[in-house]
This record gives sequence, structure tokens and C-alpha cells, in this order.
Amino acid sequence: MEKPSYKDLLDAGVHFGHLKKKWNPKMSPYIFMERKGIHIIDLNRTLECMDRAANVMRQLARSGKKIMFVATKKQARDIVSKAALSVGMPYVTERWLGGMMTNFATIRRSVKKMNTIDKMLADGSLTSVTKKERLTLTRERNKLEKVLGGIANLNRIPAAVFLVDISHEHIAVAEAHKLGMRTLGIVDTNSDPNQVDFPIPGNDDASKSVAIITDYMVQAIREGLEERKNSKAQKDGAKKEKQEQA
Repeated sequence: MEKPSYKDLLDAGVHFGHLKKKWNPKMSPYIFMERKGIHIIDLNRTLECMDRAANVMRQLARSGKKIMFVATKKQARDIVSKAALSVGMPYVTERWLGGMMTNFATIRRSVKKMNTIDKMLADGSLTSVTKKERLTLTRERNKLEKVLGGIANLNRIPAAVFLVDISHEHIAVAEAHKLGMRTLGIVDTNSDPNQVDFPIPGNDDASKSVAIITDYMVQAIREGLEERKNSKAQKDGAKKEKQEQA
């Protein structure tokens, strides 16, 4: 797994925090200094925290658990949805519907509805409906897809959630706590790092910063999935050998 260097983080602007007057004092262990009224994040701490979070991601992926990616901020949406898709993980990048996890059964019903409309539109069972009705259905489907597309294949509550900007995603954080899910996230100088189990101090506003941290998390997941695949292949091989000997 290729870890970004101190310089890589510097180039991506990971060290830029918020204005001093907006800071959360609980972030002080992660702040290196103040420059021109802006807090500068200690990138050595960022690297340590990235490693810690990546290890958790790898272990979860290795044991077949799901990690949900959450980023509804405009500058992080595309980065995070692509990253989650690349490793087959669920994601929410449009808006967090209250109860998305705590009221999972209701959300699943909406996903089923979306899938039903999909089938109807695909298999031609809508021949009897008018153009206007078809349009209404297509619109409804697109609306559902926008909000729920990233969790369409999620059959049970994920084991963990990775968030970009924990203050912005406070509802998701609260739901994760309620359900005892592991929480990992990029935490800027205006947030409380104690709100998540594995905070990663960093600039959560710049897309380059979000991308470099998210990419490292995805690498860790990919490694975990690979390890899982290999150990399964080994087990299957050993089983086959046993059967042949018998």
C-alpha cells in the first residue's frame, strides 16, 4: 500500500485549517501553529491517524464487512462516490435522509420501490400506461436513484462509516453512534475529533485534500478484500485436498 508522503499532503493542502476564531479547542492536539489567522494542521499527526484508520478499514474489508462512505459536500461528492464504487462499498453523496440507518427498513422499502420501477421500465410491462405516467415514473425513479443509488445493494446495516466533514454530516454521525457502528472521518479544525472513533485531522474543504485521504482509505480496503480472497482460496484448496485424500 503506497502511503502519501508529508510533501504529498502539503501539496494537496491537507494542512490548511479554518480561521482561528472558528476553531474547536478539542482540536488543539492536532494543530501545529497559527499563520495569518488560520490554523495549520500538524501533518505528522495526520499521517499517524491515516494509518490507524487505514488499518481498521483493511480489517473490516478482510472480514467481509461493509463500510459506508458519506460526503454530501459539493466538492467531495464525485471523489467519494467514485472511490466507494471502485471497492464495491455503499455511499451517500446527495443528502443524508434522517433515519437512513436507524430506520433502515423504511429505506429498504424505498430501494425496493426503485428496483420495481426499474424492472417495469425495462421489461415492457408498462405498455398500457400513458406517456405522462411513464414520465412521472421515470422522474420518481431518477429522484430515488439520486438519493439511494449508492445504497441500492445494501442488505444490512454497515459495520462502519467514513465521513468527510463530521460537522456537516452530524446526523449520520449521531445515527452511527446510536447503532454502535465504527466511525472514521476527516476532521477539520472547527470540529470535535471526539465525535468519531478514528479522526483524521485534515482540510475537509479542498477536493485535493479529500481525494488524497480517501484514496489511501480505498487502498486499504482493496488490500483487505484481496487478503480475504486469498485466504478463501487457500481454505477452498485445503478442503479440496482433504476430500481427495478421503
